[in-house]
Amino acid sequence: MPSAFNFSASPFDCLSPDEQQLVRSSVDVAHFAKGQAVLEPGVQPTHLFIITQGFVQQFDGDELSATYGPEDCFDGRSLMAGKVSSRFVAVEDVVAYRLAHQAVNDLIAGNVTFGALLFSDLSNKLSALSERQSRHELQSLTLARVDEAFVRTPHFVDADLSILEVVRQFHALRTATLLVRDERVSPPALGIFTTTSLQRAILDGTPLERLPVRKMANFSLIKVRPGDQLGDALAVMIKHKVHRVVVAEGEKITGVLEALDVFSFLSNHSYLINVQILDAQDVATLKQAAGQITRLISLLYRSGTKVSVIARLVQELNTKLFERAWQLIAPPDLLANSCLFVMGSEGRGEQLLKTDQDNGLVLRDGYVPSVDVAGVCQRFSEALAEFGYPPCPGHIMLSNPEWCRSASDFSQTARLWWMTASADSLMALAIFIDAQAVCGDPLLLEQVRAAVFGLAADNDSVLARFAAPVNAFGASSAWWSVLPFLGSAGRKEPLNIKKAGTFPLVHGVRSLALANGIRATSTAERLDALVAAGKLPAKLATDLIDSLHFFMGLKLKHGLQQLDTGHATSDGIDMEQLSSLDRDLLKDTLGVVKQFRVLLNQRFHLDAL
Repeated sequence: MPSAFNFSASPFDCLSPDEQQLVRSSVDVAHFAKGQAVLEPGVQPTHLFIITQGFVQQFDGDELSATYGPEDCFDGRSLMAGKVSSRFVAVEDVVAYRLAHQAVNDLIAGNVTFGALLFSDLSNKLSALSERQSRHELQSLTLARVDEAFVRTPHFVDADLSILEVVRQFHALRTATLLVRDERVSPPALGIFTTTSLQRAILDGTPLERLPVRKMANFSLIKVRPGDQLGDALAVMIKHKVHRVVVAEGEKITGVLEALDVFSFLSNHSYLINVQILDAQDVATLKQAAGQITRLISLLYRSGTKVSVIARLVQELNTKLFERAWQLIAPPDLLANSCLFVMGSEGRGEQLLKTDQDNGLVLRDGYVPSVDVAGVCQRFSEALAEFGYPPCPGHIMLSNPEWCRSASDFSQTARLWWMTASADSLMALAIFIDAQAVCGDPLLLEQVRAAVFGLAADNDSVLARFAAPVNAFGASSAWWSVLPFLGSAGRKEPLNIKKAGTFPLVHGVRSLALANGIRATSTAERLDALVAAGKLPAKLATDLIDSLHFFMGLKLKHGLQQLDTGHATSDGIDMEQLSSLDRDLLKDTLGVVKQFRVLLNQRFHLDAL
């Protein structure tokens, strides 16, 4: 039977042939009857157990803390500590491999990844997994460093040089970009002049030999660092609508990164999607671009791109898509006197595949529209539906008059949300707190958000009711402690990853941010601010953002599988499709959420509600 050991299950799938042979020569098979104790607290462990049949439950005192099923292994931490701290009991008849302690030590000494996946905390497990996949991931554009791409040598000219001389430099240096030094200002300024700038210079009408380059150069440089990922550099180009960025380490300019040079790394067309969006003259063209975003996500994920990088690119592309759609549909006076905003996962920059519309519109006080605003908003909602973003079941969309108001009306509505403090009003408030401006005057949205945060100060009773939904789907260890059972015979129910993990994590961080006056919208930025303010341990914050990205990745993987088979995406995860590594990481991440819930219950005194 040892020859049939499954080396495709984590953490044994990272072993070399020689290491696999060590395992085969060091395992035997053990049987445990239903109800029999496998390990007792205080004993000295001699083996690592790998289950092949049945289930084993781990108890810390009287509390059930975890359940292990086929292809799971335990109790590695006891091997390292030299003493068992929990009680492990067979739930049913169990068959398991026993791998000798010395063999485990030899594997750890010779294989860092094996040790990290077996014993480490969540952050180190994910780092080890990332390292193990590094060869595959480096084939992806977004994980390559900027300085690994073709960064053009920077060429400098004086700001007094005429445009005609600059053109001669273009020809001599075989470049389309020059950096412009202006020593006349204090401190000295550095700008950029490109062939696009040359077009403006020609249209200016001044003879090129008399037109100094300083008048046509752009002195607002967009910079990235050599160590930044190309995916982040690409997101910067999309955000600022530029075709090139300056590469700099501090004050030292090391080169210029051109969009066309990035294309050599592309196995996708993310930048071209952005160009198509910006150049679109009708909604039909935008619909084509929207369809390409989903294909781009699939390419990036399957090429090993980190979920956080995919999410950032998707946020930037969706922002440009919604902005351009609004520009095509709304008249100029409405554009100038309103702020279109998105909420939910889109507002936080944590959306991947398309989900329900969550958006709204703030109108400037005193603005008298020249058109039927309700009709314009309805056309916008219909356009997004055509793009693949279905209407929100709760009608949280600007086509609903409740979410299309003047700034003063929105501020008054926010006050009513606080004063009413009902479950529905506080959830509306939670959704609005994630609002991110997309098009128009962002100060209009900020005016309403400022009113919200002003009301939150020193209002502990309402803050407690605001935070309470973190326990809405069960605050116990039920989900993660019985996890392996969910995919066993007779237990076909899917795991709702949003209810079990994503929502309590995101809403808990949102609640802490609101209580501490932190106005950031993304969960990662909120966690950074909470750590900086001394309101959250740095280790827990790291585990929370790692957990969130794992949940996002698991949902994306499942969603892509559903789309490939012609089904609509859902939050339910088919447990039978989880690999042993995914199941192990899911246990760890749901354990982090459980730990975070304990902190939230203490901070907001939720047990008293």
